[in-house]
Amino acid sequence: MPAKFEPTFESLYSYSAPDWFRDVKFGIWSHWGPQSVPMYGDWYARNMYIENSDQYRYHVRHYGHPSKFGYKDICALWKAEKFDPDELMSLYYKAGARYFVAQATHHDHFFNYDSDVNRFNSVRVGPGKNICGLWKAAAEKYNMPFGLTEHLAASFSWWYVNKGADKTGPYAGVPYDGNDPAYRDFYHDNFEHNEKNAPWLTTNKAFREYWLRAVTEMIDRFTPDLLYSDSGLPFGDDYSYGLEAVAHLYNKSIEKYGFNHAVYTQKDRNAEIFKVGTLDIEKSQLPGIQPDPWETDTCIGNWFYDVRQKYKGPGHIVEMLVDIISKNGTMLLNVLQKPDGTIDDWARWTLEEIATWYAVCSEDVYGTRPWKVFGEGDSRVVIDGFRESQVAWTASDYRFTAKGKDVYAFLMHAPEDRRAVVRSFREETVEKVALLGVGDVPFAQNYGVLTVELPEELPTKYTNCLRVTVR
Repeated sequence: MPAKFEPTFESLYSYSAPDWFRDVKFGIWSHWGPQSVPMYGDWYARNMYIENSDQYRYHVRHYGHPSKFGYKDICALWKAEKFDPDELMSLYYKAGARYFVAQATHHDHFFNYDSDVNRFNSVRVGPGKNICGLWKAAAEKYNMPFGLTEHLAASFSWWYVNKGADKTGPYAGVPYDGNDPAYRDFYHDNFEHNEKNAPWLTTNKAFREYWLRAVTEMIDRFTPDLLYSDSGLPFGDDYSYGLEAVAHLYNKSIEKYGFNHAVYTQKDRNAEIFKVGTLDIEKSQLPGIQPDPWETDTCIGNWFYDVRQKYKGPGHIVEMLVDIISKNGTMLLNVLQKPDGTIDDWARWTLEEIATWYAVCSEDVYGTRPWKVFGEGDSRVVIDGFRESQVAWTASDYRFTAKGKDVYAFLMHAPEDRRAVVRSFREETVEKVALLGVGDVPFAQNYGVLTVELPEELPTKYTNCLRVTVR
């Protein structure tokens, strides 16, 4: 059995991503909890306490003023009464997911499992169900690695607004329910913070110690194969808490498997920080092949169910996935759930469409590695904050992965004349070419330029792929 990790940078720098993470390429995430109840978008637990915000107006007109009906009362409304993790996991597996991640807690400080450190959890309040435990059992039926996300580190400053009061109107000066001492353990003793949500990770020592207790409990209960922090490595000016948690994650994995099977992801792009685990990029990508595996976390629509949200189309999601894996990345996709635990018809249709693509193109995804270049052509994804605009690909745009003697060339936009021209094989001799879903197709290689004759009818209406066997 390998030596255990110490909670130091020096020790944790010996981490390398396990093979399963490099092989799976595509996972699905349940970013789900009480904030889904209003079906009115992300950060509801914060924004309902910000006077005149869109979610505040919705809240006071739908539920009542937050001095009378606060977030604790939203939590009690969450029932997850139609939650069927086995049915959903079957759908997710058919749609190509090979790992699954459940939200353990968001910034709202509500835990989706039976916790001993937080009484506001899904077994004692609301659903009466161990949500994370049910997800894990469903994932294990498909031998899918199971992960958890914690967004707790930012909760202390993020939720300061529940200590406020309206400045105008009929409730001016009436304190929100976050001021109620009976719920101080849930709403935090965070009076030292301010409405600007700064700093993102608190300097409060008592809360940092609580964070470590909570994350240690998550690791001990679930031995997750992946743990995601919605932040950099906690806590910025004192990394000892984060290092302790990461070392514990890996060591519990070693106890279970005999080697480290676990992945830790966080969002600080400083290599001196993220090399204790794996870099996560939220709703964005990286420009080229990275030496280490990395992850994009993204969503069909937004983070919590929102009746106003437009969804990404299946073709857009497939194109994002292809671009990400060509650069040594993995994509984790949040599928929005309604408060009752179901997904809507549009999300289900999207997954079923992606399943048709995987039925044709799975071999160019699973177990592949980056090739010598990630692609050719002039089109690029926009890398600018959380923008995920669909790219206007052309017939000259390709993305590549590789496995053994085979290079997979993704046609980002199928040529109208059905003649694919690929210019990146100048140093290779091509032995044969197959169109996935069809079989061998005619080709010629002249002066390094590969020309492939495609059939008029292509096997998938989304991104098609050539398997190019080289010598």
